[in-house]
Amino acid sequence: MRRALIPIIAFCLGLLGVTAAAFLVLKPESSAVGTAAVGGPFTLIDQDGRTVTDKDFRGATHLVFFGFTHCPDVCPTTLQQISDVLAALGPKAKDIKVAFVTVDPERDDPASLKTYLSSFDPRITGLTGTPEQVAATEKAYRAYARKVPDKNGDYVMEHTAIVYVMDAQNRFVGALDLSRPPEQTAAELAKRI
Repeated sequence: MRRALIPIIAFCLGLLGVTAAAFLVLKPESSAVGTAAVGGPFTLIDQDGRTVTDKDFRGATHLVFFGFTHCPDVCPTTLQQISDVLAALGPKAKDIKVAFVTVDPERDDPASLKTYLSSFDPRITGLTGTPEQVAATEKAYRAYARKVPDKNGDYVMEHTAIVYVMDAQNRFVGALDLSRPPEQTAAELAKRI
């Protein structure tokens, strides 16, 4: 009986040791909930040809959306939805800024951004830059973009289609839910202003 008991005790002690080691190695470093590492420094050019950095968006809640002017559906629809939300916010939206960062810097120069954005709320700022600057901004926001050739010899861009909500310190606080009526989305956004 003793011979059978020794391996069982050794197994239980080993299991206890592995459990303790796993707890020590896998436990969270802090019990505090942090913010996602989304966003960061960038330097781009706006639709008026001025240099713009992330610091220009500090001080108030702001939105960031990645897209491109040749987008057939998602981008114009999203920009119109953002415009509708800003209108629904009324005076509460006076300090909100919106960055529309192109994922297609080859075609989206400042002039094309200015023309394209003239159909939407004037608080939406178009941003472009060199392919390297745009890629660095996409990486900072963990955005995805990829050129996809079409059958006509042209191309479209696959890209992240969420609208980032950033706080006054340029920290990510969530994605704007545009699946609801603009008034409901505006009411939710107003809680973050």
